Amino acid sequence: MGSSLRVLGVDPGLTRCGVGVVDVAADRRANLVHVGVIRTSPDLPIAERLHLIAQGLRDAVREHRPEVVAVERVFAQQNRSTVMGTAQASGIALLIAAEHGLRTATHTPSEVKAAITGYGSAEKLQVQTMVARVLRLDALPQPADAADALALALCHAWRGGSAGGAAVVDASLTPAQRAWRAAEKARR
Repeated sequence: MGSSLRVLGVDPGLTRCGVGVVDVAADRRANLVHVGVIRTSPDLPIAERLHLIAQGLRDAVREHRPEVVAVERVFAQQNRSTVMGTAQASGIALLIAAEHGLRTATHTPSEVKAAITGYGSAEKLQVQTMVARVLRLDALPQPADAADALALALCHAWRGGSAGGAAVVDASLTPAQRAWRAAEKARR
């Protein structure tokens, strides 16, 4: 893709940790490199589950050589055990990035939804549909964790995310991207 940015997106979770790698060009066109889910059994001890997630993320980094890792920012949830597992998996993703000397970024679910769909409260199906459209996929990425990982990677690249100072930026924004930028400016 010439001068593109390769981003590894991670949708952290203990049972299903979404992993998506995309190449995003300066004109915002994106190509799918890899998508998958690292699965662990709830029957395993937490240490073993985190080890399996770390192993899967290390494999993804070694195989696909991203320039930056974008991880979903943990936010408060009603279910304390869910947020703890998400936070633990998120920490593993950030650790693996640091082990490989990669830059990292975190994005909230609403930031990702706004970047991908133009609406920060979009439903999962809307995110999956837009990810499939942007990446020119024949089918929606499944499961939703995989689509969310791809959405995180796209969000980071479209926000001008950088690796070594080479930002992916272009003046011709989509309507969703313009809406997201306007919302970001209003928030500041």
